[in-house]
Amino acid sequence: MIVRMWEVRGYPDRVPELVDWVCSTALSAVEHDPRYAGSEVYSSTDRVVVISHWRGEPEPLPEPPSELVARPAHEWDFTPVDR
Repeated sequence: MIVRMWEVRGYPDRVPELVDWVCSTALSAVEHDPRYAGSEVYSSTDRVVVISHWRGEPEPLPEPPSELVARPAHEWDFTPVDR
């Protein structure tokens, strides 16, 4: 299992629109992939974070509309740690 953390800083007054775009457009673009195992979406006053779970190499989320974001999205992959 690979966990991808995708994070983008949005304009504070546009975060609700950014969350809507993530939920309706970005996640819809990857949910068809058989490797996709689910995700959670979180927001704050100026950030949106998606934590997605994959059975293999993750598919990247599309770039968000430039008018909604203060800087490009970043993403990091993580794997479970046995302890």
